[in-house]
Amino acid sequence: MCCKRPIRTLTVVCFLVSASYAFGQTSTDRELPLVWVLSTGGTIAGQGASSTSLTEYKPGLLGEQLVSGVPEIKKVARVKVEQIANISSTDITIAHWITLANRINTIFSEDPDVKGVVVTHGTSTLEETAYFLNLTVKHDRPVIMVGAMRPATAISADGPLNLLNAIRTAVSPEARGKGVLVVLNDEINGARDVSKTNTYRVSTFRAG
Repeated sequence: MCCKRPIRTLTVVCFLVSASYAFGQTSTDRELPLVWVLSTGGTIAGQGASSTSLTEYKPGLLGEQLVSGVPEIKKVARVKVEQIANISSTDITIAHWITLANRINTIFSEDPDVKGVVVTHGTSTLEETAYFLNLTVKHDRPVIMVGAMRPATAISADGPLNLLNAIRTAVSPEARGKGVLVVLNDEINGARDVSKTNTYRVSTFRAG
């Protein structure tokens, strides 16, 4: 990847506010930036039996449903969605990694108007996928990995805000050239350093 600069942890205040200011309202005099969302399943797409089922759930929602469920995204970017898989991240294989890397490289090569790519992913192997993409994506435009610690059907689901913040990050000029970034819980971490530190807490992803 070109022009990668190390990034550890940034708060959403210093990084996402500028993107929110620039793209937070629908513009009548210019077109919103274009972002691709590649969906793979995981907790962010999880469906439980009830709104209080925080551990018993299965991936079910499609990427289109995740995006349409956050209407605020329409104020930030134009979004194209592609479903790569719809599985738990414990079932992600090297074949999925290669598919993602090839698809992201193709998107960036074929469309110079794309500002960034967001990958929705389960958290169990999110750091491994992020690291692999950090090594294999050959462009300096942002690739943002995003997930959730609570399923989409939970009363306190964290996925919708995480997804909105991921797209805000993808269209931010400051995200360019920093490699693959992981966005959860109002924090941005670099794929090179980030790891999951807790099975249940929404503040699980940290860069040591």
